[in-house]
Amino acid sequence: MNSVLWRGGWATRLRIGSGLILFTFAFFHFINIGLGLFHTDYLHGMQDGRKAVTRHDAMSVILYAALLVHAGLALHSISQRRTLRMPFATGLQVVLGLLIPLQLISHIVQTRYAHEIYDVNDEMGYIIILMWPGTVIWMQSLLLLLVWVHGCIGLHRWLRLTRWWSKTVPYLIGVAVFIPSFALAGLLTEGRRIWVDFSDPFLREQYIEHYNWPSPEAFEAMFSVKDNALMAFWIALGAALAVFAIRKLWRRRHSVRVKYVEGPEVVAEKGMTLLEISQANGIPHTALCGGKGRCTTCRVIVEEGADNLPAPSEIEARSLAAVGAPSGARLACQICPIAPLTAFRMFRPDGGRHRAHASQGQERKLAVLFLDMRGFTSRTTGQLPYDIVFLLNRFFDAIVPAITTDGGVVDKYMGDGLLAVFETPDTESSARAGLKAAADVSRALAQFNQRLEAEGSPRIRIGMGLHLGDLVLGEIGAAGHAARTIIGDAVNVASRLEGETKALGVELLVSAELLQAAGYEGDQNGIRPFDLRGVTRPIPALPVTSASDLLLATAR
Repeated sequence: MNSVLWRGGWATRLRIGSGLILFTFAFFHFINIGLGLFHTDYLHGMQDGRKAVTRHDAMSVILYAALLVHAGLALHSISQRRTLRMPFATGLQVVLGLLIPLQLISHIVQTRYAHEIYDVNDEMGYIIILMWPGTVIWMQSLLLLLVWVHGCIGLHRWLRLTRWWSKTVPYLIGVAVFIPSFALAGLLTEGRRIWVDFSDPFLREQYIEHYNWPSPEAFEAMFSVKDNALMAFWIALGAALAVFAIRKLWRRRHSVRVKYVEGPEVVAEKGMTLLEISQANGIPHTALCGGKGRCTTCRVIVEEGADNLPAPSEIEARSLAAVGAPSGARLACQICPIAPLTAFRMFRPDGGRHRAHASQGQERKLAVLFLDMRGFTSRTTGQLPYDIVFLLNRFFDAIVPAITTDGGVVDKYMGDGLLAVFETPDTESSARAGLKAAADVSRALAQFNQRLEAEGSPRIRIGMGLHLGDLVLGEIGAAGHAARTIIGDAVNVASRLEGETKALGVELLVSAELLQAAGYEGDQNGIRPFDLRGVTRPIPALPVTSASDLLLATAR
């Protein structure tokens, strides 16, 4: 299970699997209830089909095992938490999950238990008559909403790890709202109809006989079973909270005190990294790479307690050496305090919330296009500044739409050149967009040159470098005046590739890495390594005389 959806330990996978089983059951159950909006026969017909599946011995074991496993793992998760502070979505899901058993236990006892023990025909009509028209109908309607919202939150938190989920969310929100609305509409419609029938003494007797209505003694026994099941739930919840409290007290006895220079002093559990301690206590602490040791933005100067820390690991030492960090500097994401420690955060987001977030940036692997006009200086020598600006604007007006149409964004203009990035959902689509944009720019330039020749002006030639690599996207500049831009080795490589096109007499130099990611199937025999200034390794790249030829190659 290498998929991002199944990462984690056995407990995580069991929780996801059991949750999916329960969500599937709830989905079809709610659709079943909603059919009461159209006709009773539809409602009962689907219920019979569902029961044939869910009440099969094997499916019953799977369903109730999923219910017990999911609830048990939820209580276990509560008992193992380090703190009850959590994001709103997580807290809401936990609260909803704890409220569900308060109504679900009664529902199960009055349906499946009544059917198995007292041979009750627990059709939907029987369930509705039990609830109608008292407060129970509203409590069970609330149960429906609790189950659905709890499941949707869980589904979202699971599938948001995929690349396609964000695209489908706007459409699935409508489905998420429709399902409970449809179920409640069917419940109210069928409830009104069947209650009218049940009010008729003659029909009431038929209903009681048809459903094998439980006797008062049977109802009393079921109420007792329900109370006992609820008591078991409260005991289990109490035990989970007791374990949480005991663990918290134990951690206090095995805790460490951390003092932040120009910040608070906190007591935290041993075993947590300094970055985790900061995050758990709501202390601003910049960490661009998310605590993986790939950057140094979380670094601190350990003013006291450095002797109690282990020596830097290879990852930490390499990162610190890359920036020439001073003595005493450590990465907060890599050190785990075991004794009192005083730390100074070298980079602290002191601005507003949005400023602090944006300043941390985002790391992506994307396509970058570097473009430059050939012979610009000689072409514009002796011209008035206004004429130069007019020519440049006409030039950019001609070629930039070819970039933006293919999903690119011009990061910056540099005189007679530009830098563009293709920020698409994934690496492959970014590579394809960059490749198509280069071809479209070439075609747009050819059309622009035709207009220039008609005006008696010389043609414009360009050079382009196209590469795929790791970038950091974020706001760079003083607070309130920062522009969103990109930095990274990929920008330097693209710039150097563009510089090589002049000596080669070609329009484009595209890296082999981008071609491979884009699935380019054209002629690649011309690929050869290039030693680029400022780049530590040779970069295999393909020289292309006219970038418009790429479009024909990809089309095949």
